[in-house]
Formats: sequence, C-alpha cells, structure tokens
Amino acid sequence: MGIKTVLIDFDGTLANTNGIVIRSFQHTYRTFQGREEEEAVITRSFGEPLRTTMARVFGAEYEDEAVEVYRSYQMDRFESLIEPFPGMDELVRQLKAKGYQTALVTSRVKESAVRGLRKFGLEEEFDVITTVDDLMKHKPDPECIYVTLEKLGASPEEAVMLGDSRFDILCARNAGVRSILVDWSVMPEEERQAVRADFLAKTPEEILKWITDR
Repeated sequence: MGIKTVLIDFDGTLANTNGIVIRSFQHTYRTFQGREEEEAVITRSFGEPLRTTMARVFGAEYEDEAVEVYRSYQMDRFESLIEPFPGMDELVRQLKAKGYQTALVTSRVKESAVRGLRKFGLEEEFDVITTVDDLMKHKPDPECIYVTLEKLGASPEEAVMLGDSRFDILCARNAGVRSILVDWSVMPEEERQAVRADFLAKTPEEILKWITDR
C-alpha cells in the first residue's frame, strides 16, 4: 500500500538541536552535581522524554527542579542555536506540495516545538503537531502515532515515521507504521542495526525518493 502520511520527529531529525540539548544537559549536571557528563552518555538519552531522563539521572525527588533548570537554560538560547538539518525544511515543503499529509510527532513540549517551526518557516506546512503535551504515554509507546493518525483520518498502513532515535523507530514498529532512520542520527552503529528501520536515509533527497516510490 502506498504512503499518504509522513510523520516527522523534531529533535535530531528535522532540527539540529544536538548542540543546545547537550549544553542544556551540561548546565543541569553542573547545577546538581557540580560536574559535566561525557557527551556519549547524554546522547544515549536522545529521544527519551525529558522527565524520564531527569528522574533517572538526578532522582525522582529532583525531577521537577531539574526539568525547570534545563528548560530555563534552553529557552533563553533556543532559537539562536537551532537550524534545520540541510534540506529537511525543503523536504517538508516538497511533501506538502506533492499532496502528502504531514505531521510533527515529538517528545518536545509544544511551545518550543512551535517556536522552532516558526523559525524555519514550517509551522503552516504541518497538518498536525503532536507533542508531549498531548500524550499520556511516550515513545516507544505508539500512543503518539495513534493520536496523530486519528487526527488525520489516516491508517498505519499508509504512513511512515522519520526519526533519529531508537525510540522513534520502535514507536513506528509498535504502531504498525513503516520507518525511516536518518543517517545524521547520533545513534551508535550497533543500535542502528538493532532497531531495524525500513530504510536508512543519507539525505532528504533519498527520503523523498523512497516515499514517492512506494
């Protein structure tokens, strides 16, 4: 069955937020532990809901405070330090022009996700924006995809999820949706192999061709 609906993750897929996310985590580590963490440790949590990471790293009793420290630092610098990955903004526009339904599906809060889309000039290019604010469960639970497809009136068989983390790809599999892993993911190679995405895309042009060839 052909693809009619394209679901796109924000951090690490559409937007290069790696730098600001790492800086925000390091600020939080400095605040609570007086030290910085290895970047490889931080990037392993990419795609995980922020509250889950904070409770795991700093303890459940400090979860709320850690989230506030992280978000306060990031919000003051967010728009100045993010950019779309090369060609991804144009990919979204091309998909819309070709008649595909498009949705942003992200573990980021809605306020910052929309701020990012507005900076990129993409807010109006998405039919639906699903964020952590809309959900009870989080990736890899398929709720975010089910909620999005219901809003679009779309079926899993006609959808594909673009992501950069194991959470995105496992979420797609759990929802019965095809998946594309972007090659600019910071996931270690062994994890890329283990998650078994339907396609590994090196460029946005490869993504477009794969989707339109289905």
